[in-house]
Amino acid sequence: MASQTINVRKISPVLMGFFVMSFVDLVGIGVDRVTKDMSLSATIAQLIPSVTFLWFFILSVPVGVLQSRIGKKNMLNIGMIVTALGLIVPFLFYSFTMVLIGFALLGAGNTIVQVSANPLIVQVVPGNKASSFLSFSQFVKAIGSMLGAPLAAFFAAQFGDWKLLFLVFGVVSVIAVAWLGSTKIEETRVDGYKATFASSFSLLGNGFVLLMVLAIFLVVGVDVGFNSNSGQFLIKHFGVDQTAAESGRSVYFFGRMIGTFAGAIILTRMSSRKLYLWTSVLGIFCLVAILLIGSPVVAWGLVFMIGLAVANIWPLVFSIAVEKYPERSNEISGLMMMAISGGAVIPLMIGWLSDLSSIVLGMSLLVLCMIYLWAVSVYCIRLSKVPDVAGAGA
Repeated sequence: MASQTINVRKISPVLMGFFVMSFVDLVGIGVDRVTKDMSLSATIAQLIPSVTFLWFFILSVPVGVLQSRIGKKNMLNIGMIVTALGLIVPFLFYSFTMVLIGFALLGAGNTIVQVSANPLIVQVVPGNKASSFLSFSQFVKAIGSMLGAPLAAFFAAQFGDWKLLFLVFGVVSVIAVAWLGSTKIEETRVDGYKATFASSFSLLGNGFVLLMVLAIFLVVGVDVGFNSNSGQFLIKHFGVDQTAAESGRSVYFFGRMIGTFAGAIILTRMSSRKLYLWTSVLGIFCLVAILLIGSPVVAWGLVFMIGLAVANIWPLVFSIAVEKYPERSNEISGLMMMAISGGAVIPLMIGWLSDLSSIVLGMSLLVLCMIYLWAVSVYCIRLSKVPDVAGAGA
């Protein structure tokens, strides 16, 4: 059971964990800078994000099982320590092999941080504030994500070494470990119950959990799919020039940042299920509109609105699932982190459909994903009106 009072001293170091979580977004900077420094081909350079995000599929469930034994706080600190190592390695030993090892550690650490930080923030805030703080935590993460590129440019211009960014973020990770380690947090444990691989995957036999895990798979797919294809979409569908089209990502991320901050405020007055419903409706409307309109000026506004719509769905789905089965939060967190692999699958499907026909057909897949997310939101609202008489399965 979550705390019934807001304790800033407990919440702040956990939120710092979400700032550390943002360091995984250094993969984009890494690809650009390392490619330039080492004259890499595009294919070889893409090994950097590959070795980073592979770990979400491999480690998520094992980490969920382990943290049911050692606790969320300890697991989060382990994740931030691994993150710090992943940042220090390429700073000290700058070769392509060491860059891959560093980003592999960064990906593994980030997987651990994501599995542990989300249920831990639910643990330290009042139960009725969980969705709001999960949205705010994504706002904190967004701040970290937006700092990477300008800081790399600053260090390159002022000191001639963009890799100082790794050192600075590595030190921040160590400070976050010390801060959280010195903070006393009492975690709720289920006596006599320990998560296992079998108990984790058996949760997929529960219809509600399966729907929510698939929702995570698809919302991450929408997020990464739109982000990675928006540039080509604006170029091919609206005739926008290359430089302007690339800035579309910044507009999208700005929409996401504003969305998470607004969501944290809205959730103090609106239920998580209702906000999930309305943001899904907004997402469908904006995605359909951007496929049908012909005005590039309107398209920029829609790119921002799509970011706004997508921003809160991830934390809303997570909080709704954990709220229903709080005693299985470790296993649910592990399954949902594993579902982040949707960010690898959906963009590939968009690319295949685009090559098969057109970029508009490829982007239409995002509309189908959003319709599913809307359908799940309707189901969650209806389910909330029915008394819960069953557990979360075996």
